[in-house]
Amino acid sequence: MKLDNQNLYKKLDTGKVAESIELLADQIRDVLEVAHLIKIPSQYGKINKVVISGMGGSNLGARIIDSVFSDTVKVPILITAGYEVPEMVDENTLFVLSSYSGTTEEPLSAYKKAKKKGAKIIAITSGGNLQKLMMKDDIPGLIFKPQFNPSGQPRLALGYSIFGMTVLLAKAGLFVIHPDDVRKIIDFLELNDRLYRPNKEQKDNPAKEIASKLQHKLPILVGAEFLAGNLHTLRNQFCETSKNFCSYLVLPDLNHYAMEGLAFPKSNPKNLIFIFIDSDLYDKRIQKRSELTKKVINDNKIETLSIRLKSKTKLGQAFELLQLGTWITYYLGIINEVDPVKVPFVDWFKNELKK
Repeated sequence: MKLDNQNLYKKLDTGKVAESIELLADQIRDVLEVAHLIKIPSQYGKINKVVISGMGGSNLGARIIDSVFSDTVKVPILITAGYEVPEMVDENTLFVLSSYSGTTEEPLSAYKKAKKKGAKIIAITSGGNLQKLMMKDDIPGLIFKPQFNPSGQPRLALGYSIFGMTVLLAKAGLFVIHPDDVRKIIDFLELNDRLYRPNKEQKDNPAKEIASKLQHKLPILVGAEFLAGNLHTLRNQFCETSKNFCSYLVLPDLNHYAMEGLAFPKSNPKNLIFIFIDSDLYDKRIQKRSELTKKVINDNKIETLSIRLKSKTKLGQAFELLQLGTWITYYLGIINEVDPVKVPFVDWFKNELKK
């Protein structure tokens, strides 16, 4: 019961990561309280495509939204992570700049090119050069103050980025969200979070229980449809927070290639563990595929775990998985005896690029 040793958290969690995770519901509420102040020009709804420019933690919210609302949004959404702007960007494009810090060089570079192409530009940030650009060039969007993210890490501020982006796109007319539905999600998250906190013993803490089974393993996440964006997000959090390599596969596509790769190397049963994200909101065929895929993996002597989500809506389940998954990656980081807030190789890489 290593994870019940409270001294470990004091020793390893130097950046208030647990506190940021606990504040997910407050992050969403913070955006909800200022949502009525966000004004998007009516002509911004007259577009035929959306391009979202963001890097790392700043594009995770966009990926989750793209998946959750894929059956609602009537125009394509493209997420770009780089300096370039797609050739298709024009005056009929809603171009979204997403940078938690406001200093990320790739979207700042993309802004100039998107502006030259005549795109309709909006932005979401907490400050920095992007905030200055928004003020100078009168770019509509959301400038939030991340008071409920004491860690300072973008991957732990997803209440701001996911719901902030949701509000922006809803106000641009891409889909409809109801404040009462969001309040129900906030209530659910606040109630659920009590099950996952460090002071909750492992025997009664699902996040600790799952994390304890992942030590010395390479997790492979499996999900489908509206949760595909969550898989991408959770993969990033395993790598950054747990310092534990992770990958993901999406149903039904994986059934057409990945199962044949389970036989080799022969170390797979020792090294791999598949985590299935199950939902009653999936298409019935996906649910059947999920069960059959588990059988194939088990027949190859590889362990599987299942997480079944309980929320009644797609957006609710996306936040439910985000909350639980973030706690799991936090606890795996503690098991691995690393500081969950630090990203030394990312920091080194950024510094080298500046030279």
